[in-house]
Amino acid sequence: MMFYEGELNALRKSGRYRTREISDDSKLDFASNDYLGLSHINSLHKQTTQILDNLHSHSSKASMLVNGYHQIHKDFEYALCQANSFEAAVVLGSGFNANIGLIESLVRKGDELFMDELYHASGVLASNLKSVNVTFFKHNDMKELGQLLENSNAKRCIVAVEGIYSMDGDLCPKEVFSICDKNDAILIVDEAHSSGVVGDKLMGVFDLYGISPKANHIKMGTLGKAYGSFGAFILSSGHIVEYLINRAKPIIYATSLSLYDTLLAHQSLKYILAHQNELREEIQARQTIVFDELGINISGLIVPIVIGNNKKVLEIKKELSTLGYSVGGIRQPTVAKAIIRLIARLGQSKDELRALCQELVRIK
Repeated sequence: MMFYEGELNALRKSGRYRTREISDDSKLDFASNDYLGLSHINSLHKQTTQILDNLHSHSSKASMLVNGYHQIHKDFEYALCQANSFEAAVVLGSGFNANIGLIESLVRKGDELFMDELYHASGVLASNLKSVNVTFFKHNDMKELGQLLENSNAKRCIVAVEGIYSMDGDLCPKEVFSICDKNDAILIVDEAHSSGVVGDKLMGVFDLYGISPKANHIKMGTLGKAYGSFGAFILSSGHIVEYLINRAKPIIYATSLSLYDTLLAHQSLKYILAHQNELREEIQARQTIVFDELGINISGLIVPIVIGNNKKVLEIKKELSTLGYSVGGIRQPTVAKAIIRLIARLGQSKDELRALCQELVRIK
């Protein structure tokens, strides 16, 4: 029986129907979140497998709290703390799981969560739990957030923002740190799209804004984007990491992050820190190309081009594909208005980026 055929037909009619497409290496990749192009640096893979070959086991084998916490995990967590000036860290399976774990465990009875209206779907999903009291504030509206915090009678206030927003590509305001500090609010910064992309050391918005982490600050980042691996990390005070290890279900009940992914991400972190100046110059060069050709100022490497029509977005995406370019065609309800999402990633050359931008001007 076709239990959901009506729903599927409605999605097809509205231009919101999704399919999986096999990644085509013959096309120039301006769609993926491999911001620094590290997935193409074979030496990182070779270094990782050489280390793995000398280990007693190649699998993490269990939950982090059973027998799945390895020296590999601990060493990487320490390196993340050193690079980001945080007290403690914990690695886990994905950014999606990290957001679920953070919000489900931190927001207790009597607490209130204040979430930017454009926060990632994983955080929104977690906020739908019956135990979570959530209030959404207008995107990047720090005046509204400040008023909400001042008027809250909650036992604890928790604020959730993104460093760079995944679809709009804009930064969270620096003011969010001072507002949360002033109101003794816990601040979660999802740095999935900013870690490895902005800041003097390319460590993200804490680095960009010169913020020294405090006891109320939490940084979450993914390893499947700029780090060219898979998984996620949470950085915070030792107190909060201790709490998460005892309460966050995606940490307690899931097999710990694979040893290969942890090692690969660690090699990537070393690479980013060793090449931060040249990587930053390459990022800035691509930002300049996007402005010159499309007139769009970007804070990171995400270029949102508003089209406003779901079907038109798919047509543009298809035409660019025939020309050898892979881009994202993002439609409602993921975004308010359909966009072509172009990633000005370092895995493709500056000349290739410029040519794509010129094609976009011609097509749209």
